[in-house]
This record gives sequence, C-alpha cells and structure tokens, in this order.
Amino acid sequence: MVNQIYKQVFSFFLSVLLLQSSTVSYVRKSFDLNKPCRHFVLYLHNIAYDDDNAANATAATIVNPLGLGDYSFGRVIICDDPVTMDQNYLSKPVARAQGFYFYNKKTNFNTWVAWTLVFNSTKHKGTFTIMDANPYGMEPTRDLAIVGGTGDFLMTRGIATLKTKLSQGSKYFCLEMNIKLYECY
Repeated sequence: MVNQIYKQVFSFFLSVLLLQSSTVSYVRKSFDLNKPCRHFVLYLHNIAYDDDNAANATAATIVNPLGLGDYSFGRVIICDDPVTMDQNYLSKPVARAQGFYFYNKKTNFNTWVAWTLVFNSTKHKGTFTIMDANPYGMEPTRDLAIVGGTGDFLMTRGIATLKTKLSQGSKYFCLEMNIKLYECY
C-alpha cells in the first residue's frame, strides 16, 4: 500500500517536471512604432468584373444580395489583384493580393478585408496577410492589421495604411498601401 502511494507521488512529480521542461517561456517583444523593421509602399489595382471585361477583371462579386440598402451590405467580392511599386496599372506586378472583401455595414460604405499578398519577385519571396475592417467611406486613410506571413515575411506583424489614390465608380480603384512591419524574423 505504501509502495503504491510512493509510485503515485513519484509519477505526479515526474509529470510536473516534464510539463515544466516542455513549457516555452514567452517574453513580449517591445515595438518602437517610429522604427519599423521593414517599410515600403505598394499599390493595389482592382478591376471589377462587369460582363464585358472578363480578360481584364481582377475581382468578381460572388454574392450580391438585393434590397439591403444603398451601401452594398452583404456583397462579397473575391479578388486576385496585381500589386505594383507605383500607381501605374501597367507596371510590372511585384505581388498579387489574393482573397476577398465584403460590405458589412448598412449605414455607409464599409468593408472587411482578408488579403494575402503573394510575392514572387527578385526582391521578395513569400506572403503576408492583411485582415481588418476597412471603413473607406469615412476615413481618408485606414490602418489594417498585418497578421502573419511566410518566406521573407515569416510570422511578421505590422500595419498596412491604405489610401485610395484613384476610384472610377465601382469599376476600378487603386489603393496606396504604406506597409510598416514591426515584427520581422
């Protein structure tokens, strides 16, 4: 009986020691918001599909509910947009913004964005993901979260400040993306 109790106590302490040895300590990294580890500016170009531009379209509405207000509430758009180093749509793309956005407010234009920027150029290889609300109808610039990445951007975090540079109704828009990465590996 006593031998059985020793075995249980020994097993308990051994389990605690094993758990402690496999526990990774977490140290919060401090960020200097004035000194990002990487900083660059990119331009996203979005051309909406409209029945007669299939060859040039980079985005298509996949859900378009009717009668839900004047602000496209409920509309879902899938995109594969070119990303360039300047505002010229015909410039060589350095990345593609692949993902979706949807309109999620009934009282003004507001979207929620989930884009992965896929880089495959001589300068950068890898991806990073932008996910956040984009209240473009209310703010001239909007900060969206960069929540992770791969390759040259492995596990990066930061901010993408978006500014609409050109908008031609619902057919075309160009966004300036001021990218500041604060966690780089």
